[in-house]
Amino acid sequence: MEGIFYDTVTVGERGQVVIPAKARRDFAIKPGDKLIVLQGMGKMGIILVHAKHMSKLFTSLTRHVG
Repeated sequence: MEGIFYDTVTVGERGQVVIPAKARRDFAIKPGDKLIVLQGMGKMGIILVHAKHMSKLFTSLTRHVG
């Protein structure tokens, strides 16, 4: 599972988790960045998507619609 599994994290009392350093480096996540939280794998998981990538995806999709 190399490249897929980064580490385990613990959810704090306020619902916060720390994204492992290697994942932050690999995905260029910096303090203050916005991440979108999506449902993944049915209700078995959570997907985090960098907001800047989602806006690019939506822009691309809207160009091809219509």
